[in-house]
Amino acid sequence: MENNRNFFITIALSVLILTLWQVFYMNPRMEQQREQARIEQQRVEAQKKEAQGTNPGAATTAQTPGAIPSAPGGDTATAASRDQAIAATKRVKIDTPSLEGSINLTGARLDDLKLKHYTETVDKNSPEIELLNPQALPTGYFAEIGFVGTDKTGTVPSSDTVWSVEGNPTLTPSTPVTLTYTNDKGLTFKRTISVDNDYMFTVSDTVQNSGSAAVSLFNYGRVTRYDKPAVASTYVLHEGLIGFTGTEGLSEYKYAAIEKDKEVKPGKSTDGWLGITDKYWAVTLVPTEKQPFQPRYAYFEDGRHRYQSDFLTDPINIEAGQSATVETEVFAGAKEVAKINAYAQDRHIKRFDLLIDWGWFYFITKPMFWLIDTLYKFFGNFGLAILATTVIVKAIFFPLANKSYASMANMKKVQPKMLEIREKYADDKMKQQQAMMELYKTEKINPLAGCWPVALQIPVFFSLYKVLYITIEMRHAPFFGWIHDLAAPDPTSIFNLFGLLPFAVPAFLPHMGAWAVVMGITMFLQMRMNPAPPDPTQAAIFTWMPVIFTFMMGSFPAGLVIYWAWNNLLSILQQGVIMKRQGAKIELWDNLASMFRKKPSPAE
Repeated sequence: MENNRNFFITIALSVLILTLWQVFYMNPRMEQQREQARIEQQRVEAQKKEAQGTNPGAATTAQTPGAIPSAPGGDTATAASRDQAIAATKRVKIDTPSLEGSINLTGARLDDLKLKHYTETVDKNSPEIELLNPQALPTGYFAEIGFVGTDKTGTVPSSDTVWSVEGNPTLTPSTPVTLTYTNDKGLTFKRTISVDNDYMFTVSDTVQNSGSAAVSLFNYGRVTRYDKPAVASTYVLHEGLIGFTGTEGLSEYKYAAIEKDKEVKPGKSTDGWLGITDKYWAVTLVPTEKQPFQPRYAYFEDGRHRYQSDFLTDPINIEAGQSATVETEVFAGAKEVAKINAYAQDRHIKRFDLLIDWGWFYFITKPMFWLIDTLYKFFGNFGLAILATTVIVKAIFFPLANKSYASMANMKKVQPKMLEIREKYADDKMKQQQAMMELYKTEKINPLAGCWPVALQIPVFFSLYKVLYITIEMRHAPFFGWIHDLAAPDPTSIFNLFGLLPFAVPAFLPHMGAWAVVMGITMFLQMRMNPAPPDPTQAAIFTWMPVIFTFMMGSFPAGLVIYWAWNNLLSILQQGVIMKRQGAKIELWDNLASMFRKKPSPAE
């Protein structure tokens, strides 16, 4: 029974890891290669257009009362470079401790934004992350606030409105900027844009009605994107359109899903937020609480394909000689856990913490992140924090693991009696099982106790993987030596002797770095703590399982592989101490020696 149990546990774990490897590594890798090919094709097309000359940008669609004006949907992007696209329009500079860029005065659009604290790679000279880009680029991505009017309101600010700057021309945390626009019906729009030290903009629009009659107009906001992320999304997190509004709560639509549905309109709301999220970055709108609004998630195919999260408020009525003010907050930046939580609490943004995809098992993942982040503040290194977290988790589950290993030690001590029962009732499986159960009862042994050390690793493994994969705090977090990014696979490879041989490892070879080898060795030693299974098939599985795991784990984040190796080492020490206290023989040394011992020939 003990051997069968170990056999089934081994098969289950092998299937689990194979599935994880396929879902979290192979599928995203193939998607990423396809996406990179698509981006390269776009780059080539852009270079051709630069050589041949390009047409001016397409005009926007005319406004329809009660509907958001369409974002430009021309057939192609029209700018050969980002600098060219930015220089094509008048702008207001943005300069904060976390952000740099500009506001496009045409549409008062936020379409030029870089993140000062984040670079594309771990290289110090790597370019800063470009979060938002002008629509003229293939990577066009912007946030825009505007109005929809009626015949009585005249032309109101929208995509093609050119605003005037009043006073200060640079937006900083201490110096807001003011933009103005007056139409032919006596409506004056005064927009004040402010920003904090991090990633939150506040857009306050005051509309003064200097005409002789009351007017009604609608306030809208949208986040529009013309491309998908360069790295394809995976099953482990959500990337795409997202929002939390009304009674429906959280709405999530991956790019492929919204391409199929075209348009989704949840119920109206008076609070909440919506936008587009990537793995580490997001752009979201938080509409005013003064007006009910209709959220929408959409995909447009007219001309250029584009994705859009937007809202449209109910009519805002302004009497003659009166004014009205609406306010919209725009988050555009990195999804740092502490800052997202602070915005949710301090600005009363309902469930803004869901912008970070903690998953269904958030009750494990969030505490795991809190523990690692807390230890990081103490050690100053996320790798050390992961090692310390492993020790703490081991300590928490020590009583249960202690019972498990003690039971396993007792199982080893009664192995002779178990063999005797099997031989005695070899032809009667029913009596054999009854005798085994009686032996377990007499010796106070739980035959399933050995499952717990393995079972307890699974939720910890999943939660740590999730933390490493989704949280930006882990992105580019270094360990020691050659590990410069715990969220990425170990960059070394056994196929060039971990960099000692001067050649690049071909892409078709499996990724297997130094830490994966260490993990495989510790797993091998842990399995040799127990007697070799008598069944040759089970023995072969136990022999090859560390090798298989070594190859598969090599493609996982380095932080996860380090955790697994460290956990194996602690388990070896823990099991050894407990077995020694129980008086059970530790099979490790005999098993290792038997590997080098000459086997007797049949004649002997």
